[in-house]
Amino acid sequence: MNPRFILDGMLGGLVRWLRICGYEAMYVKSATDEEILEKALEEGLTLLTSDKLLSRKALRAGLEAFLVEGGGDAEKLASVSRRFELNLNPACSRCPNCGEFLRSADKEALADRIPPRTYEAYEEFWVCDSCGKVYWRGSHWKNILGTVDEARRIACSQPGGSEHDL
Repeated sequence: MNPRFILDGMLGGLVRWLRICGYEAMYVKSATDEEILEKALEEGLTLLTSDKLLSRKALRAGLEAFLVEGGGDAEKLASVSRRFELNLNPACSRCPNCGEFLRSADKEALADRIPPRTYEAYEEFWVCDSCGKVYWRGSHWKNILGTVDEARRIACSQPGGSEHDL
């Protein structure tokens, strides 16, 4: 079973990357430590934070917590991937905006929601049934794959890391 995460307000970039790789990740932008811990406990979520004090509070409360370190998105994603043995696969993406599942959508049905040049250039589209956002694998897809590949390389270079783990 895949881990389910809750991330504090300091990790907004990481939440998007976890969602892009298909993981359930709740983002709590502005809440007290106690509110975050209560939500994690109620829903059985693993806390990801870069706040040492919040991490210690979570562990004392009996929650699973991980102190995320790293400078950039790829380093942070790599540290979480390594710790939880995540398979980083953007083809399994959830909505980066809200975290819900995406479904393949008929291009013609989306004609009024897609920029004309995009409509002409691409054939495959996905929609989030929750927030309604439309996605396609445009020029940004190469950058997404590059960041995920970099995270995989970093995770594999850490002690004990291997391609099999990812």
